[in-house]
Formats: sequence, C-alpha cells, structure tokens
Amino acid sequence: MGPTAGQRADPPPPLVPGGIVAVEPDHDTASRRRARDGRARVVRRGRSGVFAGTMAALDDLASSGAQVSIHITDLDRGSVVLSGDDYVTLPVAGVGVVPVLVEAAARFDEQTLDPFALVERSSLDRVGVAGIWRHLAVPTLPLGDLVVLAASTGDAFAVNALLDAVGLESVTRRLVELGMPRSAVLDRFRDERGPDDAPHFALGTTREYAKLFSDLVNGRVVNARVSAQVAEWLTLGYDLTLVGAATNLDPFAHDDDRHGLLFLNRTGRNNDGVRSEAGVIAGPGAGVAYALTVCFDDLSPMHRDRGHRVFRTLGAELMEFVH
Repeated sequence: MGPTAGQRADPPPPLVPGGIVAVEPDHDTASRRRARDGRARVVRRGRSGVFAGTMAALDDLASSGAQVSIHITDLDRGSVVLSGDDYVTLPVAGVGVVPVLVEAAARFDEQTLDPFALVERSSLDRVGVAGIWRHLAVPTLPLGDLVVLAASTGDAFAVNALLDAVGLESVTRRLVELGMPRSAVLDRFRDERGPDDAPHFALGTTREYAKLFSDLVNGRVVNARVSAQVAEWLTLGYDLTLVGAATNLDPFAHDDDRHGLLFLNRTGRNNDGVRSEAGVIAGPGAGVAYALTVCFDDLSPMHRDRGHRVFRTLGAELMEFVH
C-alpha cells in the first residue's frame, strides 16, 4: 500500500533469503501503545537483534528444501513484527482444530447446540492418530467435555465428534466470516487417507491464524463471550514441546502463571513432516500473536530435530521480546 497524501514514502524493507522481514521492537510500553510514528526499523540479517536466530534457522531450513511460513503480530499496535511467506496456504494439521472450537463455542452461546448432549464413542469411526479418549474406559462424553479434550490434547475422536455436531460446512462458513479465505478445514481426522479423501485435515496461512489468535484475546471472534471461552479452552493445551518449550511453564497447569505470563496455543503435526503452531504470548513488555508452519522431509530423527529447532528458537526469542 502506498503512502497517503502528506506522508513521505518509506523505502521498502530489504528481504533476507526466504522473503522474511523483521522489524525491531520498541519495548517502551507507552510508546508501543501510542505508536508514535508508525515507522518500523528493519533488522538486517547479520545484525544482533531480536528474531535474528529465528530468521537464520528459517533460512537454513528453507535452503534444505523445506517450506516455511511465519507471521508475528504485535497485540497492542496490530503491526507486523516478523513475516515470511505468510500468505502461502500450507497443511496445518491440528492447528485447524481452532475454527472447530470457535464454531462449537458460537453454537453453545447461541443455545443451538447443547454442551450436555452425549456422544457415544462407538458411533464414531475408529481413529488413533491423537488424543486420550481412546484410552479411557468411559464410552460416552458430553460435547462440553469433548471441546476441552479437543483444545487441550487435539483428541481425534473429540474433534471428529464436534465436526459431526456442528457440520463441516458450518466451519467453512465461519472461516469466511472470520476473514480467513485461504484457510480451510477439509475433513475429519483419519488414520489413513485414501484417493477419495481430502489429502489433509486442514490448510491455512500463518497470517490468518496469527490474526485469529490476536482477535481471540482481543474479544473480536464472534463476540466477547465466544472469544473468551475459546481462549480459555486453549490455555489448557499441554503441548509445550515446540514454541512453548521456552516458556518453562507447567504443561498441565499454566492457565494462571505466577509471573503473569499469558500463553495459549494450538499445535499441529503429522507423520509427513508437517509442523505448525499458532498462539499468543504476552508478558510485561509486550504481547504478540504468532503462527509458524514448516513442511520438511521427515527422513530421520535428525531431520525432525532440525525442523523442531526453528520452533524452539522462535520461542526463546519471543520470550525475550515480551519481557
């Protein structure tokens, strides 16, 4: 977008390899809220600065043939902190559970879906890709418990039950209403995908998922009640192995951190080398919504570690950014 009348055009920020652009944060809280001049200083590759490690890790991964996409948004300003190929639609695996949670919460809020309605596990197609309900003795659970399982563990049985309850078409319409035209939930979770099945559970862009998480914590998803409910469910997520590893939070009890760190996220992964995470992290100095997706060849534990290292590096630099 060009400058408006009376504004001086800023030179375009240089791109590092991979098309990743970073802006250096202003950690003065008052100036962050005022957004004094709206101009961003560019962190060039090779300078010591925030997210330099993340950019280097992403460049390294991309040079090996992996697909990478990242987007980080400042919660106060709404400005882009870091981005790279954030418009590209990629598989996001379990991150796609979030729109399903939004649709379920909206239906609960409208009282068109009963959270106490019971679901028989035996009525669902058997699936073992993720979750704990398949290990439990209880054969029947209410929808209100299934959303908790879906948010906290990505439970495949629970997600599929929610999709049956709200309908895939409703989730698709909700994504459009949320301003996510490049993202989609394509199918239920399956152990194996045949030629007649969708190739992935969900697709999405990091730009759209970072915005979704920003809107959740700012009360802009459907309404304030729905936003708060979905955000509360997501704070129960126990997968802190990627970006969340740097927070050093208790995976099973981090919804009320004694140091005031806010962290909520949803991760996604599959056996084909897809790793994705979107979330919010906020501390005393700043707050951001982030999304990162990488698709790599999962040929060995070392290839896998290389892919995961990008997330851990981002997590460490996000902790530095928000404090």
